[in-house]
Amino acid sequence: MKKTIALLMALVMVFALCACGTNGSDKSGSGDTAANEDDFHIVLKLSHVFAPTEQLTVEMEKVAERIKDRTNGAVEIETYGSGQLAVYKDNLQQVVDGANWIACEDPSYLADYNIDFEALIAPMLYTNLQQYSYVCQSDVVKAMCQDIEDNYGIHVLALDFNVGLRSLQTNKEIKTPADLKGMKIRVPNSSMYINCLTAMGATPTPMAFSETISAVQQGVVDGLEGNMNAYSTNGSAEVAKNMSFTNHLIGTCGAYINIDVWNSIPEKYRDIIQEEFTKGAAELTQFTDDNFQSTMETLEAEQGCHFNEVDVDAFKKVMEPEYERMVKEDGVTEGFIQQLQKLVAEYDAQNG
Repeated sequence: MKKTIALLMALVMVFALCACGTNGSDKSGSGDTAANEDDFHIVLKLSHVFAPTEQLTVEMEKVAERIKDRTNGAVEIETYGSGQLAVYKDNLQQVVDGANWIACEDPSYLADYNIDFEALIAPMLYTNLQQYSYVCQSDVVKAMCQDIEDNYGIHVLALDFNVGLRSLQTNKEIKTPADLKGMKIRVPNSSMYINCLTAMGATPTPMAFSETISAVQQGVVDGLEGNMNAYSTNGSAEVAKNMSFTNHLIGTCGAYINIDVWNSIPEKYRDIIQEEFTKGAAELTQFTDDNFQSTMETLEAEQGCHFNEVDVDAFKKVMEPEYERMVKEDGVTEGFIQQLQKLVAEYDAQNG
């Protein structure tokens, strides 16, 4: 009788262990069990500062829709633009804190975690969007991405949602750095933008974009800086009728998610998410290039805007001390900017 009871107890323990091993909960996120994939569902909030009419907003919504469709609703991404939720540094903090969140921000905001990201979009470094995307795929930049993932839990989905090279939008022609003396130019509250405009000779004035149009109208600032698509869609062209093609910074955004949240998603869904963010970045870059000329012509014809070239060499010259300052004061790795310049030259050599 005792042997029978002992045998029954042993069988109960075996069945209990088997049940624990097949409960459909795979915390590693590997998605190895069909039950885990079938039951999985996550809602991610994606936050950025772009207006509803700007193409980045349109592209992020397309990416979110395709991911939902391809995962049969298992992965839902709710997009919030225009600063409805946390943006800039607070946006990245949500990722670091482990929220179910995707931050869409300029890579310069990653400089709080690895200062070399500040130099990745250094002023006057790129003359076209393809150069930058090429640099982002280099081993040098991949190592930087791995560093912030290992140390801060920030997983990079993309770095090159490119919205265009940034230029000055004022009510007068700017041709040399001397023309900016005494001019207050609105910039995002980022040290990269502040230092860049200071080196160019302007007085940078950080403020939320929601306040910018009225600030230009009231003379609080003399203008702003931004890309062609934004110029045509966010109201800038109504108050600042001249764009001077300084092309001083590349307008781009990355997409970032917490690594633990990322790893909690089954692998087959992670593959889909990555594919769609990569595709979305390429689509946005292509749209930006394809529509630059037609957008400029429309602004000239319909809003009376004017466009002018600048003395590029003069602006590059005043930026040289800024490169040195980034190393000596900010701690950018010595020789890093030169590495980036070499990669840009490499791209140019390969593409004629």
